[in-house]
Amino acid sequence: MSEPLELRGVGRTFRTGDVALPVLRNADLVVHEGEIVALVAPSGTGKSTLLHLAGLLERPDAGRVLVLGRDSGALSDPDRTAIRRDSIGFVYQFHHLLGEFTALENVVLPQMIAGKPRRAAELRALDLLAGFGLAARAKHLPGRLSGGEQQRVAIARALANAPKVLLADEPTGNLDVGTAATVFEAMLHGVRAHGVAALIATHNPELAARMDRTVTLRDGSVVPL
Repeated sequence: MSEPLELRGVGRTFRTGDVALPVLRNADLVVHEGEIVALVAPSGTGKSTLLHLAGLLERPDAGRVLVLGRDSGALSDPDRTAIRRDSIGFVYQFHHLLGEFTALENVVLPQMIAGKPRRAAELRALDLLAGFGLAARAKHLPGRLSGGEQQRVAIARALANAPKVLLADEPTGNLDVGTAATVFEAMLHGVRAHGVAALIATHNPELAARMDRTVTLRDGSVVPL
């Protein structure tokens, strides 16, 4: 059975003129089905780059990124886009909700883009929002939601298409301590309930300790922490 997410010998180097800056070197990582992995590392060490490669937003200079056993390096851009749409969910530090659409519509839209009928998409969106304690806020625009509520909607949106992989980059970084704890608890519950393989970058050691294991980046490689 294929793992949801595998990085094998991944390398990424950025170039500015004649200067080469290696960020990742021979990085290996496997995230298993239903596993939540914390990625904890100082700023500038390549956390976001690793997430971008795992999410097929960038291509590695070396090595392979496999999603559900498919080597993304061998795929065309449209095929990579289809994998991102159908198999990968993204949660960012800022919620990036569409302000002119309600919470419900924000969770419905990615499903309709993937081809699901509107009514079926609405039913799933309502179910997801209820799971995050937002049933009563479904018809509210983002501007009428608190920061924690907005981020919970963003997590529901990330799970809307039943992805096999969830990638999150400092998902509680813009929230106060109390709200961050509430949102993180909701995210853990949602990820575990849906059996998603999750890779979550965070600077918060207390949140990292609640995940299944923690890795860091050292000299461009992924190592246990």
